Amino acid sequence: MEITKEIFINSTIGSTRVAILENKNLSDLHIERPNHKRMVGNIYKGKVQNVIPGMQAAFIDIGYNLNAFLPFTEIIDKNSVSDTSFDKQNSNDKGLPEKKVDFVNGDDLVVQVIKEPFSGKGPRITTNISISGNLLVLVPNQKYIGVSKKIHDKYERARLKQIIKSIKPKNFGVIVRTISAGKDQKIIEKDLKKLISEWKEVENLIKTKNAPHLIFNDENISNMVIRDLFTEDTKSLYIDNKALYKKIYSYTKDTNPNQLSSIKLYKSRIPIFDTHNVEEQISKSLSNKAWLKSGSYLIIDHTEAMVVVDVNSGRFIGKGKHEDNSLKINMEAAVEIARQLRIRDIGGLVVIDFIDLMKAANRKKVYEELKKHLKRDRAKVSVSEFSDFGLLQMTRQRVGLSLLFTLTDECGECKGLGRIDSKDSTLTKIENW
Repeated sequence: MEITKEIFINSTIGSTRVAILENKNLSDLHIERPNHKRMVGNIYKGKVQNVIPGMQAAFIDIGYNLNAFLPFTEIIDKNSVSDTSFDKQNSNDKGLPEKKVDFVNGDDLVVQVIKEPFSGKGPRITTNISISGNLLVLVPNQKYIGVSKKIHDKYERARLKQIIKSIKPKNFGVIVRTISAGKDQKIIEKDLKKLISEWKEVENLIKTKNAPHLIFNDENISNMVIRDLFTEDTKSLYIDNKALYKKIYSYTKDTNPNQLSSIKLYKSRIPIFDTHNVEEQISKSLSNKAWLKSGSYLIIDHTEAMVVVDVNSGRFIGKGKHEDNSLKINMEAAVEIARQLRIRDIGGLVVIDFIDLMKAANRKKVYEELKKHLKRDRAKVSVSEFSDFGLLQMTRQRVGLSLLFTLTDECGECKGLGRIDSKDSTLTKIENW
């Protein structure tokens, strides 16, 4: 089935919200609030507070109210060889030999945020600095040339590598982004020059500013999303703010002029998110229950350690055998779970309790269906097959706060439990008091 992709941007005093719809259904949502500025991508001159070899990590003061966490696996050696992918968020530090570092408490260190602070933990950082442009990613103090894995044509990959080789200065790594496919050398060179100019400003601040200090502020969410999500397959991009419309139009004119006709200023008096039921779909995404077309439903619960998804048959009345009915529900649930993970931006460990299936072949079908739909996720995911207890476990890359924690605050009465003392319990407390 052909997918029609549309992007809607709603800019208000309270937030900037970017909704991506596929065939009128919400598939992704990005939100920026004035009181919670995005930190991922920001570069800081930090000061080492504590090096803990036993944890294979260090804590760095970057001027935030919590020290940033730097795993030793995120300390990159200069001139190292890197993969062609530029996704650095999911390094795995398990089972690796212990690493020694060449800095001590009190030293200055240049770092970049790769994960937002969450639940009392400071931001996660890396020393592998990079700056994203429209077409390229600049990686200072490296030497390699990488090309996005999403550019499949070998001749186009070779052409782009050759262009970068001819224009790249020494001591810089460059990664070619997917959007660069088909672009001529002039446009690519312009983007590289802009990135090098930005890096020179960063270098100047590194030399002149005392730690801790923010030395590079990554672009706001609107630019970030347009840079990453406004792809060739986007039918329309609607924006309800004139200043933002002009900014994005100008941005696109420099990078992808053939997409200018897709950008439209939304002028209707009806709020932009009320069209196509975007607002309603967002509200539903805050509920812990997600209904499926068949009448079955998902229960999605957040805990400190993980997110648990339970698949329930609900109002579903099948005509086949129990195993066939269960398979049908689970296959439908697998598609919806992949979508809900994206909309709610759920990260970390996810445990899914599908309806029990007796046949191994059927469990395999559900596993493959989930994997297939997770491939469309921009975040890194890793899925394991069903355990002996019938549970499926997976991890999804966590960069920022999930939708639930972005749009809601903790209840002052229940302190996040979602429950308060029963009347009987309250009477007992009063009597004892």
